[in-house]
Amino acid sequence: MTKVITHSLFTDFDIDLFKAGKHFKLYEKLGAHLIEVNGVKGVYFAVWAPTANSVSVVGDFNYWTQGEHLLNVRWDSSGIWEGFIPDVSKGALYKYKIQSNIDGIVTEKADPFALYCEKPPHTASVVWDLDYKWKDENWMQNRHQYNALDKPYSVYEVHLGSWKRAEHNRFLSYLELADDLVKYVKETGFTHVEFMPIMEYPYDPSWGYQLTGYFAPTSRFGKPQDFMVLVDRLHQEGIGVILDWVPSHFPDDAHGLGYFDGSHLYEHPDRRKGYHPDWKSLVFNYGRNEVRAFLISNAVFWLQNYHVDGLRVDAVASMLYLDYSRKEGEWEANIFGGRENLDSISFLKEFNEVIYANFDGVQTIAEESTSFPMVSRPTFTGGLGFGMKWMMGWMHDTLEYFQKETVYRKYHQNDLTFSMTYAFTENFMLPFSHDEVVYGKKSLIYKMPGDEWQQFANLRLLYGYMFTHPGTKLLFMGAEFGQTNEWNFEQSLDWHLLQYDFHSGIKRLITDLNQLYKSRPALYEKQFTGDGFEWINYSDHQNAVLSYIRKGNNADENVIVVCNFTQVVRENYRIGIPKKGQLEEIFNSDALVYGGGGVGNGKLKIESTPYDGRDFSIELILPPLSVTVYSFV
Repeated sequence: MTKVITHSLFTDFDIDLFKAGKHFKLYEKLGAHLIEVNGVKGVYFAVWAPTANSVSVVGDFNYWTQGEHLLNVRWDSSGIWEGFIPDVSKGALYKYKIQSNIDGIVTEKADPFALYCEKPPHTASVVWDLDYKWKDENWMQNRHQYNALDKPYSVYEVHLGSWKRAEHNRFLSYLELADDLVKYVKETGFTHVEFMPIMEYPYDPSWGYQLTGYFAPTSRFGKPQDFMVLVDRLHQEGIGVILDWVPSHFPDDAHGLGYFDGSHLYEHPDRRKGYHPDWKSLVFNYGRNEVRAFLISNAVFWLQNYHVDGLRVDAVASMLYLDYSRKEGEWEANIFGGRENLDSISFLKEFNEVIYANFDGVQTIAEESTSFPMVSRPTFTGGLGFGMKWMMGWMHDTLEYFQKETVYRKYHQNDLTFSMTYAFTENFMLPFSHDEVVYGKKSLIYKMPGDEWQQFANLRLLYGYMFTHPGTKLLFMGAEFGQTNEWNFEQSLDWHLLQYDFHSGIKRLITDLNQLYKSRPALYEKQFTGDGFEWINYSDHQNAVLSYIRKGNNADENVIVVCNFTQVVRENYRIGIPKKGQLEEIFNSDALVYGGGGVGNGKLKIESTPYDGRDFSIELILPPLSVTVYSFV
């Protein structure tokens, strides 16, 4: 038997923190670490497996032989097995062979803290380091100025495997994306990119939402340092990076976290809490201290080591409710008789407290589809502590409205105006995400009614309405040029469409909307507060027209927005204005450059004619199916 040298990176304080669930940098202790002991180079291995009788490191350096390199169990009842193996080097493949004390069960597991994994379908962990010289100092020192809640926040959601493919349908690498994607995001003007899960996952059709390597960027696209280059290059261009993070569930693949040491180590032992019927996956035990430390350490890891600027937390609703997707009799009430999952609520609060206490200028964003209160309110006021929450109600109501033929829209105006009754109860992000363009839901352009011209005019109107509505913005890739096919994770977006005027016009529109959003403080300074919005007229159902004011800190910079939701040109359309002066049209979704008809207004003198309850008013020409935006001059 080859000797494993007794060695530890843990102090007694580390162990106390781990047991208490308060160790938030576990990745510095657990996992595989290239170190030197007594002048000998090798790897220190440490794994949590409290139900094990023995733990062997098996790998290509010992021909995957169980018992060749046996780790030592710590004496302190932490359940951690550890040891230093000389002469193992970077790039070595390994797993843990775990002999359980439960019915002689033997498991062979990838390292939960592996920094790098074999390319799927292979499943071994890879000894690696995170050495890299970052060049984004300027961004990191100043990102609080770009990433704050009173700054423009326009997110481009990307699935790295299908944004663009190379020859023979090959994935682009992280390094290729660092050229192509960075240039494209810069060109179109988005302030942030959000990557659908890039942590290692075994099954492509899961889109990355079934993770097995929580600390490793997927090797499909390259090495960990290659992903760092991609983040670094985005930062150098002034673009923030958000990662999709999945603490809600994980797959039961043999090499993954499930039944790790023969016991329910990471997952809740009660199937009513530990199994997700929708995704046929396992659910973390949020009441177990060590599991909470694992998850929060993982969040900290990406922010610390990959300079990530935000985490979008997936499927929060499934974590909050014990009866989520469960029928009567398939769930058990909490100690107060309610349906809330008290352990996961406590976990989410602690997660947010740790992130905001330790990282300046970052955001956490909840994908939460219910009316659970105070998701994006501080924990000290009773909230969950997220920075933002996806506005799923707005997304659903808006798409429902836009799919209606224009002749019927006057009967459904409240689908649009209803959002303003709750728009400021949370810090809302307006999402048109990947979920809206799959499984027969059709692409956004094909949700629009009418002939081709009307479909594109409707889509331009939809985007103009989105960018002038309070809240931050998120668009899934392809939406910015009117992708016609539903999203297919197995192939590239339909980039050839940009040769057609209507599609290139949509891309130009999104570019200009991003610029409008970033250049007009009234559209972002008070995007989460009621004093940043004022209706001019929300009751003109007959004409299907909405008009409103967006307000910033300086009243002189406020903007007027008018939306015409039918294809009828409205001549001499009067709206009330709060003060004297002139208005200038600064954006028109019907402009010729976008594929519109070119109907619009130039500079307009405000008249002393009372209207809409205001002392002044103005007459406009409203283009068909359009958003027009005006500033005071």
